Amino acid sequence: MKKILGSAVALALSALLMTGCGGESKQVVRLSHSQIETHPDHIGAVAFKDTVEKKLGDKFEVQIFPNATLGANEKVLELIKQGSVQYLVVSTANVESFDKLFSIFSIPYLFTSEEAFEKFITDPEILGKLSVNSEKTGFAPVAAFTAGTRNFYSKTPIKSVADLQGKKFRVQAGPVNVAMMQAFGAAATPMSFGEVYSALQQSVIDGAENNELALTDQKHGEITKYFSYDMHQMCPDVLVASNAFLKKLSPEERAVFDEAAKAAQEAEFAAWKGSIAEAKEKAIAMGVQFIEVDVNEFRNKVLPLHEQLLKDTPEIKALYDEASAANAEANK
Repeated sequence: MKKILGSAVALALSALLMTGCGGESKQVVRLSHSQIETHPDHIGAVAFKDTVEKKLGDKFEVQIFPNATLGANEKVLELIKQGSVQYLVVSTANVESFDKLFSIFSIPYLFTSEEAFEKFITDPEILGKLSVNSEKTGFAPVAAFTAGTRNFYSKTPIKSVADLQGKKFRVQAGPVNVAMMQAFGAAATPMSFGEVYSALQQSVIDGAENNELALTDQKHGEITKYFSYDMHQMCPDVLVASNAFLKKLSPEERAVFDEAAKAAQEAEFAAWKGSIAEAKEKAIAMGVQFIEVDVNEFRNKVLPLHEQLLKDTPEIKALYDEASAANAEANK
């Protein structure tokens, strides 16, 4: 309830700020994300704001809402569709229920290297193909951010697939993630990111899966002391924009906002690797042990899912083939 009231107050205050000094109209552009202010996603958001206001500051004011202050990502996606929030940085897993095309990134071991993954998500043609349903969904991806590799972390060591048996792990919402955990012999427990700490604390779940920043930014390393590099997924965060907002922009304004999206992507990528190295150092100081596992053992357990997922969601086949081509190119 507090979060809902906080969101309402924030939006109301933003509306009051839409009139500048001298009665000049200035449109507020709201950009939401669920991370803390030191996270690479926020650094990307600041670069977006700086670019827009440098060139269109007389017309637009970009306001950034971190820490999910406007609500959970699924809720904000509804606000994006309505046009009351203009931009959102969101994991592709959270977008799946709105557009099945984004489930491509939840396929475990879709990419064979981070090089292939990064080349794929920064390709403007891929963003274009992910935008084909934007008229129906009400939003379009305008940039993609790296989020590294997703790995398991737990209260007990995960050294092999056998160590996952019967354990409860938080996953992002989406049927692909549930199917993946079933293939590993574990139980999937979808929940919002903000609920994970208390769920770990209260032993509602045994562990979760994410990148290293979750250990420090969200303090999950205070409870889970084992992080295993099984590298089962590479899911980007995407900067999505409200179609209702984009359609109101002039061609010149749209060019600036697209430039800002590219600046956000470049800033986020630049911040990412340093943030991971720093998070790992902090996590080790918290007592977290990092475990190298036989990635092929984990991969072989879930590879049969690829064929089933392509059968269940044939619309992702073209993107799957593009990802395979990116893997082949990176492996040359």
